[in-house]
Amino acid sequence: MKEHPRLPLATYVERPVAEMQARAIKFADRMQLRRTVRDFSNRPIPRDIIENVIRAAGSAPSGANQQPWHFVAVSNADVKREIRIAAEAEEREFYLNRRAGDEWLGALAHLGTDEHKPFLETAPWLIVVFGQRYGIDENGERIKHYYTPESVGIAMGMLITAVHHAGLVSLTHTPAPMKFLNEILKRPEHEAPYLILVVGYPAEDATVPVISRKAMDVISTFVD
Repeated sequence: MKEHPRLPLATYVERPVAEMQARAIKFADRMQLRRTVRDFSNRPIPRDIIENVIRAAGSAPSGANQQPWHFVAVSNADVKREIRIAAEAEEREFYLNRRAGDEWLGALAHLGTDEHKPFLETAPWLIVVFGQRYGIDENGERIKHYYTPESVGIAMGMLITAVHHAGLVSLTHTPAPMKFLNEILKRPEHEAPYLILVVGYPAEDATVPVISRKAMDVISTFVD
């Protein structure tokens, strides 16, 4: 078997148990404050902040380290307008023409969502996440990708966490189907849009639904 070069793990810093416990509590408490926001301010956000939250997401683990994702960050007002128009067309089918079905719409009712998506224009940045079904090498040949949905899902979670850690708010938006994003953003056929992450500051009068999160004994089981 061919030998591949390896490096020592020089980046790991071991911490005392008490410090790890404190850091884990602090981070968990901070993440408990994260809320999805639908009312955004139009205040600008420097591009380098968006670059770095994407850089954090790009550090996610992936199948065979193939990193099968591409992030398109959009601040251009005309492009955001085009995305909104296309997304709202799909959302009208979802909400008004009952594409979703009564059960799904009932599950969404307490969130107060509808076919109107002004945040797609108001927020300063949209980060559109694409997953690559396969790669393309320097000769134009296909490279098989492994565990693309799982890998992209992990990267999206890290992206949302990075946005919150930076001090901003976000909204996951998934109009279906989303193929219009390939056309608007000029992405190739082998990339499938997974998510539009709306990123910005909350509006001064922003509100969020009253929700609760499941308790630890519901979401986890420990086998000691």
